[in-house]
Amino acid sequence: MNQNSIIRDAILSMPPEGISTFSKQIEDIPGIIKLTVGEPDFDTPDHIKSAGIWAIQENDTHYTDPLGTLAVRQAAADFVAKKYGIFYDAKTEVVTTIGVNEAILDVFLALLEPGDEVFLPSPVFPVYQGAISIAGGKVDYINLANDNFKLTSDRLRQEAQENPRAKTILLTMPSNPTGVSYEDDELEALAAVAREFDLTVISDEIYAEITYDKVHSSIAKFIPERTIVFNGLSKSHAMTGWRFGVIFAPESLMEGIAKVHVFNSYDVSSIVQKAAIEAFTVGINDIEPMKKVYKERRDLVLAALEKVGIEAVTPEGAFYIFAKIPANYESSLEFCTDLAEQARVGVVPGGAFGPGGEGYFRISYATSTANLEMAMDRLTDFLTVDDLALKSQEA
Repeated sequence: MNQNSIIRDAILSMPPEGISTFSKQIEDIPGIIKLTVGEPDFDTPDHIKSAGIWAIQENDTHYTDPLGTLAVRQAAADFVAKKYGIFYDAKTEVVTTIGVNEAILDVFLALLEPGDEVFLPSPVFPVYQGAISIAGGKVDYINLANDNFKLTSDRLRQEAQENPRAKTILLTMPSNPTGVSYEDDELEALAAVAREFDLTVISDEIYAEITYDKVHSSIAKFIPERTIVFNGLSKSHAMTGWRFGVIFAPESLMEGIAKVHVFNSYDVSSIVQKAAIEAFTVGINDIEPMKKVYKERRDLVLAALEKVGIEAVTPEGAFYIFAKIPANYESSLEFCTDLAEQARVGVVPGGAFGPGGEGYFRISYATSTANLEMAMDRLTDFLTVDDLALKSQEA
């Protein structure tokens, strides 16, 4: 069997993406409240929408530089420099993409040779696995379920010693689905191991603006020469439908990535690029009022879960809560299916996030407070009835 056949078979055998699959499975349940998708319920700020409208009115509707106009790449580079202290040359180290999903595929296609292995600390957003398979790579999951969902430098060193074919590690900071974030000393220790074992680090920082009680820190501060950073505007500026992502990388790595991007999508909409400039500049702090509401919602959900005895990780960022399923359930899919069908509350089974996610479920609190309050009331009633039934069986 030739290498192309191996890659094709790997693609055809990939399981469906778990979040959207389960969300679609339950969408026809009458009156269901879906807390499944990471879709901000806020609207794009008016000044950003106006910038997009202005671009249309001014006939800014033509092809641009495939990598993005220099203006938007400079705006993106200035944004991450001011916010996170990481610095990139807009001409050679920044590429704009059609959302971060395109960025993920561009990077893996550029980096991986057939059979290369990629470390994915799990639980982890499931789209990465698909992109790795398409690029002909293999996933090495690092199960963090027993480590408070946080990768330590000692654990990474152990995994690197045991898996010498791994050449890349992907980190999501803050994490989807756990909301876990990292301190500077933790990142510096991970960076040292990456350098020791010659690992390229891909750091997905799409949730960097949604952090609570501290400022986001990027591992690119410590090993910029071997780090590729993803960012974008979907979560920070409620612009999911605009589809705007950015790749930041050293020029030595960006050359191949840029080539894949050009063949993959050519360029991002000229209109979207104009709106992005507005978001990165005038809207540099647009997240602040949204973040305040997200934190209130986080605390509302955590309090409701604590009331019924459900253990959960306290998120330091993003807008998800990762919680343990009740002890009387054998799988996260079983619990989430019952919750949807009997209580009309939709959450994502933890198994969708790799081996480290089984036994948990993810709640997205990127929805209205009214929806969350109603969903938590239903969850409470469901678990109370379920607990009473279990006690009755034990008696």
